Amino acid sequence: MQKIRKSDDVMVIAGKDKGKRGTVLRVVDDEHVLVENINIARKHQKANPQAGEPGGIIDKAMPIHISNVALYNPQKGGADRVGFKILEDGRKVRVFKSNGEVVDV
Repeated sequence: MQKIRKSDDVMVIAGKDKGKRGTVLRVVDDEHVLVENINIARKHQKANPQAGEPGGIIDKAMPIHISNVALYNPQKGGADRVGFKILEDGRKVRVFKSNGEVVDV
């Protein structure tokens, strides 16, 4: 079970985009995630008329290391660490370390 999953609201805790919030678009591999509007790179793209793609300079979201993001805790108003807890019914859920609130519903 991963601590950060797709569609989680995360906050960047290190790097050039420190303090920004975004939604996880995709988990690239065990160590990298793609976050909306975070780690944007400008790419020079050649036009492809057959696919209908124009050429020029485009902005592209690049993967960021999973250690540089943390889940956003709305009650705390900032980034928070995540742990795991097994409920009475046997389900394993993610919980915030600061207040013990369950992340998964």
